Amino acid sequence: MKQNFRVIALFSMLGVLASCGGESTSSSEVDLTLDNTQEIEDFYAANPERFMFKTLADIPADLVWEDGMHLSEIGSPEAVEGGTYYEYIEDFPPTIRANGPDANSSFRPYVQDNVGMMLAERHPNEFEFYPGVADAWAISQEEKKVYIKLAPGARWTDGEPITVDDMFFTMFFNMSAYITDPWMNNYWTNELVSITKYDDHTFSFEVPEVRLDVLAKTLEVAPKPRHFFKELGDDYPERYQWRFVPTPGRYEIRDENINMGSNIVLTKIDNWWAADRKFWQHRFNPDRVNLAVIRDPSKHFEAFRAGDIDQYEIRTADYWYDFLPDDDPDVANGYISKAKFFNGGPKTTWGLWMNSSRPYLDNRDVRVGIQHAMNWDLVLESYFRGELFRRNSPKDGYGKFSHPTLEARNFDVDLAGEYFAKAGFVERGPDGILLNAQGERLAFTLTTHYDRYTDVFTILKEEAVKAGLEIRIEMLDSAAGFRKAQEKQHDIYFVGFNVSLELLPRYWDNFHSDNAYDDAFLEDGSINPDRKIKPQTNNLESLADFEMDQLVDRFDAAVDEDEVVELSHTLIEMHHDYASHSPGFVQPFYWWGYWNWVKYPEGFNYRYTKKADRLFIHWIDTEAKEATLAARRSGEAMEPHVEVFDQFREY
Repeated sequence: MKQNFRVIALFSMLGVLASCGGESTSSSEVDLTLDNTQEIEDFYAANPERFMFKTLADIPADLVWEDGMHLSEIGSPEAVEGGTYYEYIEDFPPTIRANGPDANSSFRPYVQDNVGMMLAERHPNEFEFYPGVADAWAISQEEKKVYIKLAPGARWTDGEPITVDDMFFTMFFNMSAYITDPWMNNYWTNELVSITKYDDHTFSFEVPEVRLDVLAKTLEVAPKPRHFFKELGDDYPERYQWRFVPTPGRYEIRDENINMGSNIVLTKIDNWWAADRKFWQHRFNPDRVNLAVIRDPSKHFEAFRAGDIDQYEIRTADYWYDFLPDDDPDVANGYISKAKFFNGGPKTTWGLWMNSSRPYLDNRDVRVGIQHAMNWDLVLESYFRGELFRRNSPKDGYGKFSHPTLEARNFDVDLAGEYFAKAGFVERGPDGILLNAQGERLAFTLTTHYDRYTDVFTILKEEAVKAGLEIRIEMLDSAAGFRKAQEKQHDIYFVGFNVSLELLPRYWDNFHSDNAYDDAFLEDGSINPDRKIKPQTNNLESLADFEMDQLVDRFDAAVDEDEVVELSHTLIEMHHDYASHSPGFVQPFYWWGYWNWVKYPEGFNYRYTKKADRLFIHWIDTEAKEATLAARRSGEAMEPHVEVFDQFREY
């Protein structure tokens, strides 16, 4: 997931933490004169091969239905509901939409990813699917369909029932140009062939092929409420920018709790339909989630130390060892707990993404030279104190589908110089930076918004000079930084993409020319001279290779596991050869600081979590909070908790 936020001073934030005060935006006005019901029905009728209607008698009798109920419970029966969970966000989001322009920000987890509910979701320990909005599912190999039964009691946060009509609308919505979301448009047009309704709670998705990840393609779907989108049209991005879309989840965002520029509050709904359902009943325990904007990164930790936010993800070694050491009075006296939790699965893809459409970066020799000029080993040794490891590709962490032997290019000044010389950069200027025959410097801008890694960029910059390369650091706020990258205006962008818990790596998103250019190639595979850069995609490398396109398409259609493995390895090798990505670091654990009134289940967390609060299995012990604050004021010591949880350690 990508980050998109701004920043306020601590003194401004403190008042927000204490209340919901602030100027609200009114976002719920409904235009009753608009009703797209007929348009949608006409679309269904005009596309009968995609939207089908049958009866229960048409469902094969020999289907093997699954429901995931054999999987272990999620959360703790000891969890207590109530209280307010105080958290920060790095900037006020540009929208609370989950789709469309600027929606793919780090706020989206608070409206969909972390607090919503899909048809079914992967178990965070056992990897199989457990039920969400769906009660059961079955695969028909012969028909290339996945049959799905919705939970009869499923409700939207506004109380309306969830039915197959909503699933039909979900397909319409995600295919629609109205939402200005090319990725979703492509996915729902090409990955799902059709949807069929059998009754109000039973439907099926037809897929092109029953691939290894067919359940992920059909169950990891966030339904959309048809009744809410009667005004859907060309002005969707603006009309729905600040309107909370009902979800099947436990929290809603009310208009009065959107305080522009300062905070947003999530409120638990009454009579949640899934409150007693396995896998969900011990989660989402706080009554409210107060998300305060703290723009200055240095103030995040201050707010945590002051007890104004409840938890803090410790992202760097200096904060774990120096700023919050085990002998810190708050830690040693048991007021603040520390946890180091080793997790599994694919990790955030930290690294440098080079825009191969930019001058000189369109030369492979320059890109390979840059890779050899990046001293990641020194970063790992000196900045991360040997705790982290080098990535080899952005597709690490997928077991047999990741490449077993490929290694990232190492720091080598001589090799870097050889490649730069091939590109025409031979002579060094008075400051040591290479020049070409035209006197142009070998210099590129590294854009980012990660202030916390300033020392990382300093190391990379200083070491690159040894190879004759100038790296200019451009530190933007998160919104501006990611917008620049999405518009493909960057030279080199440092970012880490969060990756979903999936069986297979995704290649189309980052490696296919569909996400680099409009009509990148002519029919014969030659470059289209009129092609234009495509913005608002995750192909930040502007990677466009006709042969890779063919292999990505084959990968997305392959059903044989051996073929999938072979194609995956080949694509990783080709991406390595293209050299537009310099893999950074991988962190096989997360560091977590939390006040002792925040409680977690035994074992702390689950194997396939990237952050401790991802599943909302924690709860706020209001009595413990009062006792802790009183003990801290009086200097009374409590039992300290500094723990390492390595039951899932992989590195």
